[in-house]
Amino acid sequence: MASDFKDTSTAGNQSGRKHQYKTETYDVVVCGGGLAGFCAAVASARHGARTCLVQDRPVFGGNSSSEVRVTPHGAGAFHVYAKETGIISELTIEERARNHEPIFENGWTNSVWDMTMYDMAQQTENLTFYLNTSIFDVRMANERRIASVVGYVANAELELELIADVFVDCTGDGIVADRAGCEWRMGSEGREEFNEPHAPLQASGDVMGNSIHFKTKDIGYPAPFTAPDWAAKLDNPDFFYKQGRKPNDIRGGYWWIEIGVPWHTIYESEDIRHELTRYVLGIWDWMKNKDPLTKELAANHAIDWIGQVPGKRESRRIMGQYLMTEHDPINRTVFEDEIAYGGWFLDLHTPGGLHAPTSEHASSEGYSETTEYAVKSYCGPYGIPLRSTIAKDVDNLMMAGRNISVTHAALGTVRVMATTALIGQAVGTSAAIALRKGLALADVPSEAIREVKQTLLRDGCFLLNTTNEDELDLARNARVTASSQAAVSGAEVKEELRASGELGHHDELLRQRKGQWIAISEGVLNRVSVCVTNQSDTPQIVVAKIIPVDHIWDYRSEANPALATTELEIMPGTYQWIDWDVQLSEADGLKLGSYVRLDLLANPYIAWHCGDGIVPGHTCAYEMGSSKMRRDWNGPTRSFRVEPAQHAYSPEHVISGVTRPYHFTNLWRSDANEELPQWLELQWEEQQSIRQIELTFPGNILWEYHGYAPFHHDPQCPKDYRIEAEQQGTWVQVLAVKGNYQRHCRHTLEKAIQTKKLRIVIDATNGDPSAAIYEVRCYQT
Repeated sequence: MASDFKDTSTAGNQSGRKHQYKTETYDVVVCGGGLAGFCAAVASARHGARTCLVQDRPVFGGNSSSEVRVTPHGAGAFHVYAKETGIISELTIEERARNHEPIFENGWTNSVWDMTMYDMAQQTENLTFYLNTSIFDVRMANERRIASVVGYVANAELELELIADVFVDCTGDGIVADRAGCEWRMGSEGREEFNEPHAPLQASGDVMGNSIHFKTKDIGYPAPFTAPDWAAKLDNPDFFYKQGRKPNDIRGGYWWIEIGVPWHTIYESEDIRHELTRYVLGIWDWMKNKDPLTKELAANHAIDWIGQVPGKRESRRIMGQYLMTEHDPINRTVFEDEIAYGGWFLDLHTPGGLHAPTSEHASSEGYSETTEYAVKSYCGPYGIPLRSTIAKDVDNLMMAGRNISVTHAALGTVRVMATTALIGQAVGTSAAIALRKGLALADVPSEAIREVKQTLLRDGCFLLNTTNEDELDLARNARVTASSQAAVSGAEVKEELRASGELGHHDELLRQRKGQWIAISEGVLNRVSVCVTNQSDTPQIVVAKIIPVDHIWDYRSEANPALATTELEIMPGTYQWIDWDVQLSEADGLKLGSYVRLDLLANPYIAWHCGDGIVPGHTCAYEMGSSKMRRDWNGPTRSFRVEPAQHAYSPEHVISGVTRPYHFTNLWRSDANEELPQWLELQWEEQQSIRQIELTFPGNILWEYHGYAPFHHDPQCPKDYRIEAEQQGTWVQVLAVKGNYQRHCRHTLEKAIQTKKLRIVIDATNGDPSAAIYEVRCYQT
């Protein structure tokens, strides 16, 4: 970094105007420190680019920060094992491990999250950052190239000019791109332009609105509240209960406190902030003093926090090399330049928010998961192309966040923060690679996309259509063995539930078709069994099918022709194990190293019980409509038994190239009946020189971020482990780690070791009886 500092104050003249100017030069400047910008800057710096991150607020995180307190959502909210990994995963795992506070919903983020991000920024080499700094000008070298951006540091009377080779606009509002003269869109495209099902018939300036949140606290005794005169006067229960604004929880967390049009979400943000504040006070006055359904529940609750920085959903969208439309997430378009993925539903909020006749569609329908709107809005996981992050009008500008090149309809799913964090990491990585290789940004999707994708995978990210093909990874050529491996025989039911005879959960009833994924590793499947209850007084028939599926997110009801179909007769009674002798083999189409789905078709008198705990890589779904399935409840494992047991966790999976359940389990897992320590061994025919060892462990990908408790350490994640190398016939310890809870761990040894055999020995987990690893990588340097 080069820096030129000039102080224009007059010595000895205290009444004179004091203004300071500072000029600095970097490889990459990232403008905007929300999750997209933060991940872009960290990724760029980690890959050797001298990077500056500029944020206009005093903390990182944008809408996720303690100032706004929107819970980061993403694909994990709707798809089991789809939680975002990479830098965002490092952050969320660390925050949950450090924080005493539950993340109930919006409004519950505290400063531990801010400090987790600040700590990472401080520890990242090659990264400089400026907080409280607003970009107000862009200076062009020519009509297609930015020379510098200029910002003002609040409370410092400092004007800051930042010169760079590459700029990344993560401002949300697209401030840099706008000042640089880029084409952008704002508003809703009409149906006729792209024939998007969610688009309105006519184009308009309508955008999704801004929100502020509030949080309450139970103080243990009556807490009176009197709204000021200027607060919104809300006296009609229909506003809440018939228009999709149900106050579900006294503690807060209401995303629907939202206002946009008729105000402009950029230019009139302060007017919106004031209007939202009026409504927050009016809403709490209704809940506290007027609503017969909530006022007793709220008696001991007091307002603990009200946000004053509106969280913005939509404004400018910068036109890039490719414009994503709604058809891409709905149809899961496969992009050659895929660099991230999403999986939130197509969530387009009603323009006007609190001033509209009803709230967002899903809410106004009571969050029913089987309506026509719910079916057409459920999507993903789907890929996102790099071209949508490269500005088409300026040669050295990229975007990450809600301002990337998408239509209004597509933004409904792409905009959520965990998704934009993945985009940010990919953009920062791509920028650094482009600079290192001397490539124009526009050429990266065609000339360096393989390196970008392979780098993202190595850094802990996941891509839908890319596996580890890193030629430098020595582990890919190793023979892998282990001390033991687990087998899947099924998922039993809790004994106390069987004794009680009661349903474990209302979602166990077969109101719709339900399916359970089962990993197949053997050449035969002789018998499957399910534990069910018949609530009627007469025998019931349930149609059962075994269907081969492409992966764990293959939600087609009839994904492929069934391998077997039968009718199960179920007598009246509770918790019965029903056997089906399927007698399937490879000759019948049973494919090793893949999933089948055991489906039970609808019969509302029958409950298919959940298993006791989750069998890793074995999820379930139900039919929501139009021959489409979706994750059932929070993705448990339904009760099942299989004969013979399937050895679905072989040690070779650690070099499968995939670091989560997808087409198969992709996990080595030791036999739970064998005590720890357990080990995994890599062996080569020739001696290898190894300096760097990279491990990906299980944990923290089953659900989204706020599904995990305070001080959470995932039980499956190895806690204490050692790395050993065989030296002259003796195992020598080269590294020992204690107290781990992170998923992705990278270890660089003091000096390279020469060996034909390497072992990872797991002495203790964070609670699970089995040792487990998704991936092992080894490198010379």
